[in-house]
Amino acid sequence: MSTPEHSPLGKATAYADRYDPSLLFPIPRAVKRAEIGVIEPLPFHGVDVWNAYELSWLDPRGKPQVALAEFRVPADSPNIIESKSFKLYLNGFSQERIDTPALTGTLLRDLAVAAGAPVAVALTPPSAAAYAIADLPGELLDELPLAIDDYGPPKAHYLSADHGAAPVEETLLSHLLRSNCPVTGQPDWGSVQIAYRGAPIDRAGLLRYLVSFRTHNEFHEQCVERIFVDLMARCAPQRLSVYARYTRRGGLDINPFRSTDPQAVPGNPRSARQ
Repeated sequence: MSTPEHSPLGKATAYADRYDPSLLFPIPRAVKRAEIGVIEPLPFHGVDVWNAYELSWLDPRGKPQVALAEFRVPADSPNIIESKSFKLYLNGFSQERIDTPALTGTLLRDLAVAAGAPVAVALTPPSAAAYAIADLPGELLDELPLAIDDYGPPKAHYLSADHGAAPVEETLLSHLLRSNCPVTGQPDWGSVQIAYRGAPIDRAGLLRYLVSFRTHNEFHEQCVERIFVDLMARCAPQRLSVYARYTRRGGLDINPFRSTDPQAVPGNPRSARQ
């Protein structure tokens, strides 16, 4: 079964060191989307950008190889891939003799099967020059002088916009996003960037809303979609993009991006916390 409680999360695990695509555990997106009223056609476009920092394999002569991997799972794929199963799958290459093109082809095939749609794969040598730290652009909300005592569940009523004011185009940023794994309860820490055009969004209410995820149990992708849907419903921007950059766990970070713009393609900036 493809529900979180049947995944490897929170269970004692034997770490395989040989290739096994059956380790990948897909979870349908539709169930959680139905909770927030998202049905086909989707009200957003986007991608989940994954970074893997612990990928290693053996070349055909047996010498270990390492790389950093970027995976881009389209938001319209039927499934997310449970992150621990992804880690176990990647670790399975550690004692496999395979050349780099064959490895890339194998990843492309297996991840497409698990996600139910093509997944982009890019392998990069572990060069510091290729992974410079960069901040997400945006005006930081975190210094607002607020007293806050609501840490969940998320409350969309905090969100509002001044529809009597002239439209603005701005990008807002907070590093205070925190949610929890719905299976293990482990905390997920992230930064979230909200870029929009429309009636000015009340910043204090937005920050209160983001903090109200603090004890909420949901996967990264589901939190970002909830933020997107709530902003659209409560603030009605003309354009909206929501991008969350989460800290890594188990050698993986997951960075969901959702946007009203079908042409929008997020970068992959590595933040100070990543």
